[in-house]
Amino acid sequence: MNPIPWRRILEWVKGFLYGLLLYDFEKTFRKQRAELEDLFMFITFGDMLGLPVLPPYYTLRLLPFVVPHIHRWKRRTLRERDLTELVADLD
Repeated sequence: MNPIPWRRILEWVKGFLYGLLLYDFEKTFRKQRAELEDLFMFITFGDMLGLPVLPPYYTLRLLPFVVPHIHRWKRRTLRERDLTELVADLD
């Protein structure tokens, strides 16, 4: 007969407590971070969407740091949203 796998039980308890106590906080913080990143991208690179906000000089200085994120940001910003998604965002 195998001994009780204490490590598996401990990992399960850790995961359970994390989900019980911290998951909502992490989800909220990730959402807030994504919103702040969207705002930053919108302010600096809004001209890609047709909304010039900052002079191009600053945009060009920041461009090398933002290039890896531009495609995801444009897709996330320009996608169509459903009424149910807007209601879910209010929670």
